[in-house]
Amino acid sequence: MRPDTPAENVDHTAEAARLERTAGLYPEDAEALLLQAAAHLELAGDRPAATTLYDRLLTSSDGPETLDSPHLVRALKASNLWEYGHEAEARAIIDGIRAAAPRDPAPWVIVAESLESHDELEAAQETFTEGVTLLLKNVTEPPYVSHPLLFGRHRVRRMLGASHDDWDVLADTLHSSPVSLDELHDPKRVWSLGSDNPAELEAEISRLRAELGAYREALSRPFPVAVLHWPATELTELIAAYPSLEAEYPTHEEHLGTIEASLRELAASGTGNLGIVTGTVPSYEAFAASEASSPGDADLLPQYATTLAARGRAVGWPPERGASCWCGSGHVYTECHGVEA
Repeated sequence: MRPDTPAENVDHTAEAARLERTAGLYPEDAEALLLQAAAHLELAGDRPAATTLYDRLLTSSDGPETLDSPHLVRALKASNLWEYGHEAEARAIIDGIRAAAPRDPAPWVIVAESLESHDELEAAQETFTEGVTLLLKNVTEPPYVSHPLLFGRHRVRRMLGASHDDWDVLADTLHSSPVSLDELHDPKRVWSLGSDNPAELEAEISRLRAELGAYREALSRPFPVAVLHWPATELTELIAAYPSLEAEYPTHEEHLGTIEASLRELAASGTGNLGIVTGTVPSYEAFAASEASSPGDADLLPQYATTLAARGRAVGWPPERGASCWCGSGHVYTECHGVEA
C-alpha cells in the first residue's frame, strides 16, 4: 500500500492532492486511491492529515462495512497514530483488529510491525503467530500475500532468541534470497555495522545488498498480474454497447473458462502473484475516456485490467482453501472452476 517512489523524486503533498482528486473521479476506486494518498501524507510528515483520510474512509455515509478492507484501513490508522503520540488510541485499535481476526494478511502484518517498531517484541510475535495460525493452518501452499506474515514472525522470533518451529522452517523454505533469513534477521548484525574489522563490514555489505535485491524484486511487481473478469450482466451490457468486442467474448461461459485457463498457464510458467480484477461498464468507459480511446478498442482491455490491479482492485488467485469461486457462482472454488486444480 505504500508509495514506492523515493522521497527525493516526489512532492508527496502534491501527489496526495492528485490522488484525492482522482478518487473523486473514480469513486469505485476511492478506497485504494485515498489509502495511497494517506501514505504520501505520512511520507510528507503530515500525519494528522493522513489520519483525516483514514477517518474519511471509516466514517463515510455508506459505512465501513462497504469498504473492501476496513481492517486494513484501521490498521494503517493505528500505525500512523502511534507515530505521532496517540499511543493509547493506537493500542485500542490494534486490540480491536486482533479480536476481529480478519482473513486478510495485511492488517496482521501492519499492526504486528507497529508493535515491533515500538519494541513490543513479545506482543508482535503473538500477533504474527495469531495471523499465521488463522490464515495458514492446513494451507499447503501459502499465497504470495501471506509471505510477509511468515517473514515478519521469523524476524521477531530471531530477535527474541526463540528456537525455530515449523512456521519458521516454512518461512525459510519460501525465502528466495541467497542470504538466509537467519542471517538477514540476526540481531548481531546491528553490532557489526559499528565494527572496524574490514572482513565483518564486507560481509555485512554483502548481506545488505542481497536484502536490497530481494526488496527491489518484491517491488518490481507491487500488484498482481491480473486477468480481467466481467460478470454476466456487465458482459451483456458491454457487448450490447460495443459489438466489436464480441470477438473477444463469444459467450460468458467461454470467458470464464478462458480466465481460469490463462491463470493456470501463467502459474505453470512460474509467474507468481496472480489475481483477478472485475470490470464494470461505467468504470471501463471512464477509463477509456481518460486514455482518449474508444471503449470498443480491444487493445484497451489489458490496460484496463492492469490499471484496476494497480488501484488495489485485484483478488488473489487461486482462492484459499474452502473459499468461494472467483466467478461469483457461490460454489466453493474446488467444486467450480478449480475442480481440476
